[in-house]
Amino acid sequence: MKSALFVVGGWEGHEPMLSAGIFRACLESAGYRTELVETLDIYCDADKLREFDLIVPVWTMGTITSDQEKGLLDAVRSGIGLAGWHGCMADSFRNNTEYQFMVGGQWVAHPGNIISYRVNIIDQEDPITANISDFDINSEQYYLHVDPSNEVLATTTFRGDVLPWIDGVVMPVAWKRKWGNGKVFYCSLGHVAKDFDVPEAREIVRRGLLWATREMSQS
Repeated sequence: MKSALFVVGGWEGHEPMLSAGIFRACLESAGYRTELVETLDIYCDADKLREFDLIVPVWTMGTITSDQEKGLLDAVRSGIGLAGWHGCMADSFRNNTEYQFMVGGQWVAHPGNIISYRVNIIDQEDPITANISDFDINSEQYYLHVDPSNEVLATTTFRGDVLPWIDGVVMPVAWKRKWGNGKVFYCSLGHVAKDFDVPEAREIVRRGLLWATREMSQS
């Protein structure tokens, strides 16, 4: 049986417990054993982390100790998957650049705050985005600093009505990458739990979690 660890906390504005609950239920429906903790100290317990095939961080802002960060980085490098969404993964620990290196990006702005925008699927062959069409969502449109080595699956294009100098900028929305032997997936959607009422947003994240899960040969 595959297993997933949800590490939940940080800023409450992103409704971490509610959004974690959505995808915990998705994974349990797929036959996963799941566990949820509300402390970063779990990252210091290497033996405990080895029980899991996937880590789902749901933790916006906050701080992480050097030992906690190293434990997480080492766990993913060893082959445990990492997958998450929005600021719960890409705006977690603003002072920790190696964590950001692993994630593949860092949030820096959401011009206009809650707006309607379009998500464009640019890889129709990848199992995470196959057979999903472009779609609209009303939420924060994330502007991120991103790693050019990411394998980008979906993008969004900024308009210039709020910040004219970013008019036409194409920004990744979902990507996958590797960190050592671990698979990493990220999606910028999901400011609050109801954003996942949009079927395409929910399905991309669900598939991303499944994809990032450690393969049995790496266990």
